[in-house]
Amino acid sequence: MVRVIVIGAGAMGLAAAHRAAQLGHEVDLVEVDSVAGGMAAHFDFGGLSIERFYHFVCRSDEPTFALMHELGIGDKMRWRPTSMGYFMKGKIHPWGDPISLLRFPHLSLIAKIRTGLQMFLTTKASSFASIEDKTAREWLEKGSGHEVYQTLWKRLMELKFYELADRVSASWIATRVRRIGNSRRSIFQEELGYIDGGSQTLVDALVRAYTAKGGRMHLATSVDKVETEGGKVTGVIAGGRFLAGDAVISTVPTPLISSMVPDLPAASKAQYDAIQNIGVVCLIFRLKKSISKHFWINIVDDEIDIPGLIQFSNLRPVDETVVYVPYYMPTTQAKWQWSDEQFVKEAFSYIRKVNPQITESDLIDAKVGRLKYAQPVCEPGFLDKLPPIQTPITGLQIADTCYYYPEDRGISESVRYGRMMAEAIAR
Repeated sequence: MVRVIVIGAGAMGLAAAHRAAQLGHEVDLVEVDSVAGGMAAHFDFGGLSIERFYHFVCRSDEPTFALMHELGIGDKMRWRPTSMGYFMKGKIHPWGDPISLLRFPHLSLIAKIRTGLQMFLTTKASSFASIEDKTAREWLEKGSGHEVYQTLWKRLMELKFYELADRVSASWIATRVRRIGNSRRSIFQEELGYIDGGSQTLVDALVRAYTAKGGRMHLATSVDKVETEGGKVTGVIAGGRFLAGDAVISTVPTPLISSMVPDLPAASKAQYDAIQNIGVVCLIFRLKKSISKHFWINIVDDEIDIPGLIQFSNLRPVDETVVYVPYYMPTTQAKWQWSDEQFVKEAFSYIRKVNPQITESDLIDAKVGRLKYAQPVCEPGFLDKLPPIQTPITGLQIADTCYYYPEDRGISESVRYGRMMAEAIAR
């Protein structure tokens, strides 16, 4: 048994702390927020307990299912037929199945055939090593064609990554396509999952299991410094006091590492500092009316500055319509400084443009959440740019969501990496 300190109580930190305690270690879990869960945590939205940032489950998310069964909540997994749409030229067009593709009015027949073939082959690929040196734009234009990229992808990429849009990895976007594409009941029907009660059900079960094994929680506590001596970790300074530890697992965003671990070699700090992130301002609306039948609507419209709407209540049934509106952007953008009220006003105007039948009286409530480090920007060859999880400091492991590459952020990858780091302690 060794003394383990886990920094960050998001899904990865919780999974790491739980597994470390399960293996018999003495564990302290430190979280700057007042609640555990990170991006998976819920809040009270007018009596509805719901995620601060939207989550969904795909059929390939095996680590999530295994952990839920281990925690005794395997029966809480729910599956529901879902669909996607494209809002373009004033109308929502169904998307995501062969019939919708053939009926889509804004692509030529050859473009439809090419994009259908590329997406199908992507769902069958076992590896994307052959496109690791390509950007998403290069890969999409080579497979589906320039017309498809200009019509379907360009606006979406620019509204998420701005000036970094042409630097996004082909492997990263292809892995996202494969994950969603393989979560289907048939080629005609997408099927996504949710946890009954929301992701908080999993967070609460993890916290219960962890504390039942003697694990300690330190909420509303920031880690100021990881302490080392002779090239080995000795603990952390957290909340103004020293917590001794033989092993430390950090799951906080990599941009925070250089200042939190000042004893790292300069070359390691430079690697962490080079990882770029996009921020997100994520709005949640409660409405009296539905926007559409679709779970996800991609938006390609020069007068709408968001890449899409997620009508979450079309996945997880709740009493009212619940819609997420994400504004992804580098935090250097002037819009990042907008007030919550400015975002709510603009986002609701976009909702009404997508569905003009929605009126001011249909707005029940709106909340705004912000994350400075929400989406790592993964470039071609990104894996080779990541520092090793085991740092040059003995006993110190560091990873955040960018280490899931080419997978995107998700609870399943958080669980897998958290458990992996806990199991590496003994080695």
